[in-house]
This record gives sequence, structure tokens and C-alpha cells, in this order.
Amino acid sequence: MADISTPSPGARDRLRRVDGVWLAVAALLALVALFAPGDFLPVTGIMLTALGHTAVFITFAVLAVAYMKATGAETLLSRAFQGNESRMIVMAALLGGLSPFCSCEVIPFVAALLALGTPLSAVMAFWLASPLMDPPMFIMTAGVLGLDFAIAKTVAAIGLGLFGGFGVRLLNDTAAFADPLKETTATGGGCGSKKPFAGRPVWRFWGDTARRETFRDTALSNAAFLLKWLAIAYLFEALMIVYVPAEAIAGFLGGQGFGTILLATLIGMPAYLNGYAAVGLLGGLIDQGMAPGAAMSFVVAGGVSSIPAAIAVWALVKPRVFAGYLGFALIGALIAGTTWNLIV
Repeated sequence: MADISTPSPGARDRLRRVDGVWLAVAALLALVALFAPGDFLPVTGIMLTALGHTAVFITFAVLAVAYMKATGAETLLSRAFQGNESRMIVMAALLGGLSPFCSCEVIPFVAALLALGTPLSAVMAFWLASPLMDPPMFIMTAGVLGLDFAIAKTVAAIGLGLFGGFGVRLLNDTAAFADPLKETTATGGGCGSKKPFAGRPVWRFWGDTARRETFRDTALSNAAFLLKWLAIAYLFEALMIVYVPAEAIAGFLGGQGFGTILLATLIGMPAYLNGYAAVGLLGGLIDQGMAPGAAMSFVVAGGVSSIPAAIAVWALVKPRVFAGYLGFALIGALIAGTTWNLIV
């Protein structure tokens, strides 16, 4: 009779080849199915809907990076991002503050930028500003919370981008921000491992076997890398939506003064926050006496550093860079909330 108490060497090898992130996704979904079967469909539905909404951004980023690598265009991009770093930071903050992407949707673009050698300072500026404001959000915020709050949040988004971008540039020569990418990100985990083509780009690359292989390998590795990390990010997001109502989190944020702003920032950083749903919620809380500065710090901290975004950022960069990302978000949210409290 065969001994089935321990896995065979072949089974152990197969288990080692299974990605730990996908194992975590499967384990969390299994726990929900086992202990709360009624929540299984809502949780998976929220996760899959979010992934479907992000699919177009993932597809664009994956194909764009694969095309750049296959044609050799990444050498042009590297040259384009040389020179005036300050101008790049300003443009990244301005574009980020107006782009229509949430904190998770921007991850594929950040992965592509980092993979192609864009300066971390410009990437950080775009990374911090992008989730906070877009044209539809501006219109909705102005309608519910007032035009002044919408303008202030837009300024806060751009200001946070500038703060993070120039902060990274100031500290760029330190160990904290040197060599930011994780090894798995830079070599095959999400950006492909083939050596870049030299010389002039070949725009019609499909006639070259080596370039076709580069396109295929880069697209597959990037797609797998981004899909697994966004899947677990959106799963955490779904769990928070189902089990941690936004009203319960916001209930702690009444009161006035800097203490409330600090509390709102600390709660907003790890909390799930859908920007559109938060507008109506915060409108009611402000009417009930919540400090406007606390509302501002909450939406800034929550938009930039929500758990889905933080997980995806963690997947791309080394822990010290991730800590800097959170530090800029924390300080920026406190500054935005305190300033808005003083103005109002």
C-alpha cells in the first residue's frame, strides 16, 4: 500500500512552482467559502469586477512595454527622460493630478515606467498624485462638498506629487532610494529578462524572430506579474468592502483639531476608500460636525495608501522605497488636512 502521508518528490516540486501569491488568493477564498459561504459570491464578484475594470489598463501597459522592448524603443525613452529632472517631476505631478486612474489602475503604468528606467522622482510624483483626482471626481466633489473643496483636493493631489517627487530627488543619492526595483520586478518577475536591443528602433519588429520572442516573453511575464498582484490587491479590497463598512471607519472621525486630522490620516491610510462613495459619506459627516481638515486628510491618505494600492506598490519596489512612499503620503495628508482646516 502506498504511503500518502507525505507528498512525493514530484508533488513537492510542483508545489514549489506554484506562486505564493496565487496560493494566498486561493487560501483566502477557501476560508471565506468555508466560514462564510454566503459571502463567497459577493467577495469574488467584487474582485472579478475590479479586475475586469482594470483589464484594459493592464492590457495596454503589457502590450506597450512588450512593443517597446521588441522594437528597441526603450532606448529612446531612456534618452527622453534624461536631462531636466525638475521639469519631469512638475509634469508628472500635474498629469497625475488630472489622470482618470484609481490607485490600483495606475500600478501597470508605474510598473512600465520603472521597467523602462524612468527616474524614480518623476514616477513617485505621478504615483502619489494620480489616485486622488480626475475630471469626473472633480465634478462630483464640487457638487457635494463644494467647489472650494474640489479645488483644494486637486491642489493637494498636485502638491503631494511635487512633495514626493522633489523629496525623492533630494534623497536620490542616499541608500533609501537607490536601486528601487525588487529583483523579481527587474528580472523576469514583471518586466522580462531579455537584454534590450541596441541601435535604432525597428518599429515593424514582427519580421525578426528574436524580436517576436522578446515581445511574447515580455508580454507574458508582465501580464502574469501584474495579474497576480492586482488579484490579491482587489481581493483584500473586496474583503474590506464586505466586512468593514466605510460608515464604521468614518464613525471615528468626528471632532475638531489636529488630533482628528492625525486620526483621520492614520485610519485613511490602510482603509479601503472608494472616492466616489466617500464624497457623499464625507458630505454627511461634515454636516454633522466633522472637521473639514479631517475629511481632506482622510481622502488624501486613503486615496494614495489604501490596502489595494499598497500591496501593488509593495510588489514593485524594495521595502525602503515602499516606506518612503508611505511616509510621503502620511506627511502630505497631514499637511493637506491642517492647511485646509486653517483656510476654512
